[in-house]
This record gives sequence, structure tokens and C-alpha cells, in this order.
Amino acid sequence: MFSDFPAAFQDWANTNPSDLFQAPILKKESNPKAHICRHLSQEARGCSHLVLWLDCDREGENICFEVIECTGFHTSDGRRIYRARFSSVTEKDILKAMNSLVDPNRDEALAVDARQEIDLKVGVAFTRFQTSYFNGKYGNLDARVISYGPCQTPTLGFCVDRYLQITMFKPEKFWMLHPYIMYKGYELKLEWERGRLFDADVAAMFRNRLMEDGTMRVVRVSEKLESKGRPSGLNTVNLLKVASSALGFGPQLTMQLAERLYTQGFISYPRTESTAYPSSFDFRGTLVALVHNPVFGGYAQKLLTESYNKPRAGTDAGDHPPITPMRSAIEDSLGNDAWKLYQYICQHFLGTLSPDCRYRRIKVEFESGGEQFQCIGQLVTVKGFTSIMPWLAISEKNLPDFAEGEKIEISKVDLDEGNTSPPDYLNESELISLMEKHGIGTDASISVHINNICERNYVQVQAGRRLVPTPLGISLIRGYQCIDSDLCLPDIRSFIEHQITLVAKGQADHSMVVQHVLDQFRRKFSYFVKQIENMDALFEAQFSPLSDSGRLLSKCGKCLRYMKYISTQPSRLYCGTCEEVYYVPQKGTVKLYKELTCPLDNFELLLCSMPGPEGKSFPLCPYCYNCPPFEGIDTFFGAPKTGDSSKLGKGVGMPCFLCPHPTCPHSVIAQGVCACPECSGTLVLDPVSAPKWRLCCNMCNCLVSLPEGAHRISTTQDKCPECESTIIEVDFNKKTTPLKDGATLHKGCILCDELLHSLVEMKHGRSFSRHGRSGRGRGKGRGGYRGRGRGNNKQQDPKMSFRDF
Repeated sequence: MFSDFPAAFQDWANTNPSDLFQAPILKKESNPKAHICRHLSQEARGCSHLVLWLDCDREGENICFEVIECTGFHTSDGRRIYRARFSSVTEKDILKAMNSLVDPNRDEALAVDARQEIDLKVGVAFTRFQTSYFNGKYGNLDARVISYGPCQTPTLGFCVDRYLQITMFKPEKFWMLHPYIMYKGYELKLEWERGRLFDADVAAMFRNRLMEDGTMRVVRVSEKLESKGRPSGLNTVNLLKVASSALGFGPQLTMQLAERLYTQGFISYPRTESTAYPSSFDFRGTLVALVHNPVFGGYAQKLLTESYNKPRAGTDAGDHPPITPMRSAIEDSLGNDAWKLYQYICQHFLGTLSPDCRYRRIKVEFESGGEQFQCIGQLVTVKGFTSIMPWLAISEKNLPDFAEGEKIEISKVDLDEGNTSPPDYLNESELISLMEKHGIGTDASISVHINNICERNYVQVQAGRRLVPTPLGISLIRGYQCIDSDLCLPDIRSFIEHQITLVAKGQADHSMVVQHVLDQFRRKFSYFVKQIENMDALFEAQFSPLSDSGRLLSKCGKCLRYMKYISTQPSRLYCGTCEEVYYVPQKGTVKLYKELTCPLDNFELLLCSMPGPEGKSFPLCPYCYNCPPFEGIDTFFGAPKTGDSSKLGKGVGMPCFLCPHPTCPHSVIAQGVCACPECSGTLVLDPVSAPKWRLCCNMCNCLVSLPEGAHRISTTQDKCPECESTIIEVDFNKKTTPLKDGATLHKGCILCDELLHSLVEMKHGRSFSRHGRSGRGRGKGRGGYRGRGRGNNKQQDPKMSFRDF
């Protein structure tokens, strides 16, 4: 289920964003086609007990009450409701949970409801206002929606903060002293205890002292046994970090791969905050499952034979055990990317059961010219878990045996010069760490927030999975900072989470907390609206006004001056003289259509070609597209399949193939041929599809190929006496004409004319017959224009089948 506004608040044009803070909200099924609510209701019939086995976190508790609502269970009618608390799905944990059932926790469920309502109302209010204010105002502002979110925006803020650190960084020169010694066949570079100096003269002075002394005296030799601990269990956040930094997978792709591996039974549930294994976890059984794996089998068998170690203590969040392999797999069965992720999960799990890595650390300290130097050697004694996780291995460095007090000649002294450098752009792994530290998002939503700021063109992912803010992302954060910095700081999320935690603990009333937080944001929103000019000033400095953008494309029918076509989203035409904006379809390419004009408003027509080899092409008038001149047109091009399409949004409108003008040569009346067999639309001649001529439905993706290679195909004003379809005229190629005696010109109906019907072919659609069976009756065109074609009982052609005429 998800939260949303009622239909009355869905219309951007008729709803003031500030009204959304008091608007009611509804819970809707996330996937209505799955009919989950109906299924649960049917399954619950006749049952007297309901036991809820959902994730043991707040979100799982919230789903418990959604299930209760769907099943219609109420304790008042005598039926019992129980909640099972468990952290893993082993037999021991399941039996324990079943023997200690509890009541579902309504406070935790209400805390999730509170978060959803706050995020929805705050995010949508700011997003609608920003989008309406900025969209269409600047020519190179490449964003369809300028969104805000209490989690998304602080996430972007981290990236922009790092960008500002880089741009404001001023490098400084520094110098480092590096003496070299030759001893027992080893050339050693010694490290200076001072590190680096920012004064060249002082650094040169120390170098001269060293050169004058000429020898290094061994002050101390110390040796220490150290160990590098094996990893604890793998949770979602750590998986996302490793996948980004080591495998090159973005968080969104990582979760998609992990969920696929989980549904196929190769790994455990991939959304978990826990790094501690439950006491009942069957480590031996998991190792046995990997014994026959061609890659990890030998190592798993070794752990079983030599007795594996218990994993390090981690954090038990009480939701799910760490991510572990469940059964063996090979690369060929998973595919390259999924195998890489599965391989790491296996290696990490085996590493948690391996011994710690142990090594000797030898430190030799020197003195020369009054300055202290050192070198460090490392020698691994037990590889431990690094045998299966070699990227974490200790770098070994051998040193010769030194004796304290001995003097060694200095072979050379380097005075290295360098510059301080700025930090690099945040990579995804670093960003995830910051989000985890500041409580931005959950294990389930972190990947979503990062993906959102990428998809909305606020940041771009560059080499090394580095997140580089775009001009739009930088302008947004700087705009928030100059109006109200709270809007982009992680503190704002901490404030929300603190209030929600009070609800979860039963220490605060759900409705009062929601109202309190929304009151705070409503005041911030009101101030933000009043100060929006401050953000707009940043946008003006960064983005070009419409008058300076785009290329000349089409003449305005009002002033007869050329308009400019701006291809960045949302695509549009701008008339600088009239200061009018005309949106065009947001997909496909747009160009001038033979300098033809619309007979209604004198605007030059455009030709829009949709992408792909099967994409349709159609003419449109910029003015008619945005301001349809006819009533009764119930479906517009580009409108969503659901919802009210009578109110046009950006890029939604009426092309010529939906126009019912009776005399315009480009309208559906003139170019329509017959009713579509797949929907209530009309098949219209594609005006520029030569030499592969075709008909395209003006509502669905149905395509019909006409005789290929013809010089010209056009519609006529004549109608077929049998089916009322428009008669078309075909001018065949001389070399390939199917007509007798080399004739090339032929008129006929594609449904009733034997020759034409044998040359047409359905490209998309279910069936295509010359004369369909009775059923739907005539197809209906736009604006009351009825599609041509009528059912009769003539024999069907098996090649094509226009049915239901």
C-alpha cells in the first residue's frame, strides 16, 4: 500500500500547493492488478485466528495493520490477532516465535503512517510549487520535474557540499624530507616524523643538516604481533558500499540483482540492518550447501574440517539475519553481474567464519641531524579470512635486521615538493556512509534516494562512481541555503525522525505529531514562496532565458515571426514577440512539415517522428496542439492512460490525426482510412513513411503496412460503398507494379479491394480481416467523427483480419 491524495487534489492547475498540508490522504494498493487485498479477504473467510509473520521492524508492523484491514479481522467480533516476532527463518526461531506470540504494535505502525504522510505532503507541496515556478521559464533548464524531498534533498546536499569544498579549495605548497639508506641489500626510503612543512627555507635547512650529518643512527627496534579482525555479518548498507566501490554497481542495480538472487533462492533476504547472526543460525548447514561449489567448495570444506570460527559480534537490529548464501550457484546460471554480487556475498560469509589475519609489525626508528625518521615492515603469519577476501590482505614489507645504536650511511636525501589537493567528489560508497550516519533513509530506501537525484539530473555518475552535481542540483541547494538552510540540511530529517520515534514508543499522539511537523513545514513553505526570487536569481545566473535559447523552427500564426524550438525538457516552442510558449510532444524529434500552415490559425505545421523503426510520424499545429479548437475530443496524445486528460499538461495535446476539422487536408477526416481493429481509434495515413508506406492508429500502437515501394499513396474523398472506408490511391513503381500491362495507378479500399488487401500487412495488433465478424460495430473516431468500416459476412483473409467492424 502507498499513501496518495484524493483525485480532487491531483490536479496541479486547480490546487494551491499550500492546501496540500491540510489535504486528506488515502491508502492505495501499490499493484492493483495483483488483487492482493481481495485475495487476503477471500483467504480469511471462516478463519478465527490471524497470525502476522511480517518483517520485525516498523514498516513490517505497519503492513500488519494493512493485512488486518484487508482481512476484516477485528478483535471486537471474538476473532484473535497475533504477531510473531522473529529474526530468522530457522526452525528454532520459528518455533520460538510461535510459542511466544504477542499483540501487534499499533504505535510502531502509526509511526510509519506519520512518516508517509509528512513526506508526501511536504515533498509534493514544494515539488509542485518549484516545478510550476521554474519550468518553462529557462531554455536550457533540463528537468521535467524540480522535486523536493525531506530525504532526497539532504542527500543532494551532501554532494553539493563536497562540490563547494572542491571549488573553494586553495592549494598550498609543501615540502617533505625523504632520506634513503642502503643496508644489507635493501634500499629503504625513510619517513620523516614531521611529515610535511609549508616553508621552503625551513625544509631546506633540515635537508642541509641531514647532509652534514651523513649517517642514520638506529634509535629503537620494536616488534609487535597484531591482528586484523574478520568481518561481521553483511547488512544492506555495507553491501551497497562494496558493490559501488569494488564492483562498480550503482545502489539501484545492486538491489535489483540482490532481490533477484533472493527470489531465486540463492541468498537470504537482502534488506537487513543487522550484522549479528542469531544464536540459532545454522552455519554448518550453510557451509555444507557450498561444499560442492567449484569456486568456494574447497574453502568451505576446509572450514568444516578444521572447525570454523564464530563470527564477530555485530549489531542485531531485530529485523533479519545478515545476508548470506543459501545454495550453490555458478556463473553460467546467474549471468555476469549477478554472479559478481553472489560471489562477494559468498566470500564475505566465508570470511566471517575464518580466523583473523595475524601479522608481525616491525618498526625501526632512526635519528640524524636532530630529526626523527622511521620505517615499518609487516610480515603475515596467518592469512586467515584474507585468503578468501584477498583485497583486504595486509601489504607485506620485509626489512633487514637492525641493531640499536648502529650507524648507517645516508645514500641520498630528497626534498619532495607538492601541493595540497582538494577532496574528490563523493562516491556512492561515501554518500551511503553519510546517509547512514545522519539517518537519511533506511536500508530499503537509500538506493531509491540516490537513484532519484541521478534520474532528476541533479547529479551525474562519473568515473569511479563519483557523484558530480549538475548546475541544476547546485542551484537548488544554494537556493535553499540562501532562503532557509534547514530545507537541505540532514538535521531536518533528524527532527522528523525524533518526532516519529516518540510515536513509535507511545510517548506522543500520532495525529498531534503529524500536525506539529506539518505546521513547521507549512510556515517554512510560506516563507519559501515569498523568498523564491532569491533562488530565481541563482537560476538566472546559471540558465539562459527563453529568448536566448533554441533554434528557429516555425512561424507564429499571430505575429508571423519565427519561433524558437527548445529541445531540453520540457520540449517547447517560444515566440519572443508574443512571449508565448507552445509545448510539443516530449518524445521523438520535431521538424518543419513542408512549410504547410494550419487553416484554422495560420501556424506553420510541425512533423513529429517517434523513436524506433516502428515509430509513427504525424503532423501537428503548435497552437491547436496546446489549445484544441474542438469539443468532444476525449483523449489527447501524450496523456496518461488513467486520470483526467481533459486538462492538458506539458507535452500533452491534439495532433492533426486527432483533429476532426472537416476541410483541413491534415485532419483525421482527410487522412483517416478506417477504424482501428484494436481500439476505438482510427487508422491514419502516415504522411512521410515512404517508401515503407503505412497506416498508424491515432490512439494505440497498431500499424498496418501498405504496398511497399510505391511512388505515392494518398487518401481520396471517395468512400467504399460496402464498408464506408476511405478509398486510397496508389501510384505503384513501374518496375514492381502488380497491375496488368505495366499500369501504375490504382484506387481501391484496403478492406474490400482484392489486390490492395493482398498487399497490406498487420505489423502490430491481434487480427486484421477484410470484413470482420459482428461484435463491436463501427469504430468511433475523435470528436464525434465515426470511423469507417462496417461488418459483413464475407470470407476472411487468413493473412490479415480486421475484426469487430
